[in-house]
Amino acid sequence: QVHLVEYGGGSVQAGGSLRLSCVASYSVYAMGWYRQAPGKEREFVVAIDYEGEKIYYADSVKGRFTISRDNAKNAVYLQMDTLKPDDTAIYYCATSGRSARMNEGDIDYWGQGTQVTVSS
Repeated sequence: QVHLVEYGGGSVQAGGSLRLSCVASYSVYAMGWYRQAPGKEREFVVAIDYEGEKIYYADSVKGRFTISRDNAKNAVYLQMDTLKPDDTAIYYCATSGRSARMNEGDIDYWGQGTQVTVSS
């Protein structure tokens, strides 16, 4: 069982930045983030493989969000810039042992979620 602990999140005005962190209890192949806005289904945001060679972004965040990882710390980071009110959601860290694309069916473990609120 992999335990995921998320850090960061909070409230920011539109155009601002936030950084999310997620630490896993041990090394995993792919790590990434999903989010769920109020009244909406959970959606994929971004994922990265172990080597950092395969990175997948949702179109809605390309050019604004940047994912990175530190394998020595079993950690993944999400730098979120130029935030918009539409980015408001609970952000969930997730891991997969088999697919860097991290479709929901590939997810092995989920974090508890951290709230991101962007005001206009």
